[in-house]
Amino acid sequence: MSRTESERTFAALPPARGRGFARTWWGQAWLKALEDTALDGEQLKRGRKQAREGAVGAVCVRPGRVTAVVRDRDRTPYRSDVLLREFTDTEWDRLLEVVVDRSGHIAALLDRDMPPQLAEDAAVVGVELLPGIGDLEPECGCEAWDHCPHTAALCYQLARLLDEDPYVLLLMRGRGERELLDELQVRSAARAARDLPRAAEEAAPPAPEGVPAREAFGAPGPLPLPGPPPAVAAPGRPPSLAGGTDPAGGLDVAALEFLAADAAVRAQRLLADALAPGHATAPVPAPLTVWQDTVRLTAAGPPAPVAARLATGCGRDRTDLARAARAWEHGGAAALTVLEEEWTPDAEALARARAQLAAAWEGDELAPRLRATANRWTVVGADLQVRYGHDGRWWPYRRERGRWWPAGPAGPDPAAALALAGSEG
Repeated sequence: MSRTESERTFAALPPARGRGFARTWWGQAWLKALEDTALDGEQLKRGRKQAREGAVGAVCVRPGRVTAVVRDRDRTPYRSDVLLREFTDTEWDRLLEVVVDRSGHIAALLDRDMPPQLAEDAAVVGVELLPGIGDLEPECGCEAWDHCPHTAALCYQLARLLDEDPYVLLLMRGRGERELLDELQVRSAARAARDLPRAAEEAAPPAPEGVPAREAFGAPGPLPLPGPPPAVAAPGRPPSLAGGTDPAGGLDVAALEFLAADAAVRAQRLLADALAPGHATAPVPAPLTVWQDTVRLTAAGPPAPVAARLATGCGRDRTDLARAARAWEHGGAAALTVLEEEWTPDAEALARARAQLAAAWEGDELAPRLRATANRWTVVGADLQVRYGHDGRWWPYRRERGRWWPAGPAGPDPAAALALAGSEG
């Protein structure tokens, strides 16, 4: 994927062999707008099939328009566009104020999530964030006047991109991710500065210097707690530690700078998680082991000398560490467990896995021959494999240089995972 301030281009996605194109509520809303708009259901059906078969090329997203070359069943290419109205400056002002009003909205956007409450709050102030009936306007080189299979295929493919990143929709509405985050940061700071004097005026008289703990904990009702801190749009930038003075013996300046930057990134993510809805009831993640933290740091892309130190100190060979780091990039600790753990599903889990495999290849699609070993299904005669996780998701793997390497993130559809494993890395 390449990116500019006003345009993003996504490489062609691998074929999607599963049942659905959208997992998130906003991706489903996008498809509903398409299906409610199109007059010919048969055209949508053909477009959905073409999207499944990988007929949509690279997708270019910019304000008001999404474009791709879509190949017909006879391989004829057509430039296809879908247009969506950009918001006016007034509408953007209303939407940004809605986001700034709730810290949870900012935290969700930072986590590439779009809570339904955000769309509802925006609608209250007259901004319809999601497209509705008639909002998706098609243009295609085949000269169809309504949605044709090519524009339909583009819409179905775009739903997959929206699932991963709601900023795609916001860019179509007229603002890029960086521009949005910068504006939210400015507005949040201005709001805090404006509210500070008022908060000082309304503050209660100063509390006494302290009271005995027995008295405080024996008081009726909950203890007063300070409000949550505001969300942070981007990690802080740690200072440079290099200077004109040589460091003390044994002090690795590059490693310290890398660890400081990593700590800033983790702090920003932890704060976003803490401000997200449902955080109070979410389970506390298990602490990382030394090996998991080594893999996490390696996946963060440290400078070459730091990476060499991590490889030397972990007690594993470089290939093992490289495979583990790639797994971490695709799914963190869960992906690392799938790489390293081979387990045998019980009868219930095995029945679910087999049902998903049976449903993955539709109609006249020829299912590959698979050989099952524990939780791993390998394509007979090919260096491709899918692994079944404890959570019921499928992980793609590809054999490279005699070892199985993670080939992508997990998903609910084994056919899509296998297609991802077979695509170019």
